[in-house]
Amino acid sequence: MAEEIIQPVVQEEIPIGIVKETSFDKAGWQPKTKLGFAVKKGELSSIDLIIDNGMKILEAGIVDYFFPDLKIEVLSVGQSKGKFGGGKKSIWKQTQKKTAEGNKPHFSSMVAVGNGNGYVGLGYGTAKETLPGREKATRDAKLNLIKVRRGCGSWECKCGAPHSIPIAVYGRCGSCRIYLMPAPKGTGLCVENECKKVLALAGIKDVYSKSFGQSRTRINMIKACLEGIRELSRIKIKDEDYTKLGVLDGIR
Repeated sequence: MAEEIIQPVVQEEIPIGIVKETSFDKAGWQPKTKLGFAVKKGELSSIDLIIDNGMKILEAGIVDYFFPDLKIEVLSVGQSKGKFGGGKKSIWKQTQKKTAEGNKPHFSSMVAVGNGNGYVGLGYGTAKETLPGREKATRDAKLNLIKVRRGCGSWECKCGAPHSIPIAVYGRCGSCRIYLMPAPKGTGLCVENECKKVLALAGIKDVYSKSFGQSRTRINMIKACLEGIRELSRIKIKDEDYTKLGVLDGIR
């Protein structure tokens, strides 16, 4: 008899910073809050009803119910030792406490989630090990999901498609300040690399930016970028400008 050849199992490689999760099981989900039970019963058919009415999301399963294939990305906010004493970017920010028993390390991570079509969230988590810290940050990002107002506010384009932002906005966190401006189609995301990931998850494809302050502090820089995104929904836009700027959000 010919010998049976056993092929080795090749595991799929996942890029660093990308978290791949299994699809959400809607039937097996057991809600724990009043809002979760309302979603499971079908009383709330869209997450827009939750966000627009200012309802507080207290469990990540609500977001997974409406977006079972939500994109999750771990941002590079830490630094690890590199060659010749230099440092290189890392997705873990490590700190440690000196005690009588020895050093007690903690690992922090920042996670961004989004569907690439108008919804994005940012979370931060700390734990004694790396994976629990990432899970805390992922859960926190889902609880802080927001709706993003998009449009085409560039005078060079005027296409009316929601590929950029409708107006220029300003965000700040600590000493980091960022100014986001509309850009024409094909420009791309002209912004810091980690902020670029957040804007891509929000569904923004073209934007100009200018930063001030200690912009190398990546955590504050990312938070300033998200604050600028939040500012898009706070500014009132005239009804006649909605069509001109191609605004897509449903916020009035």
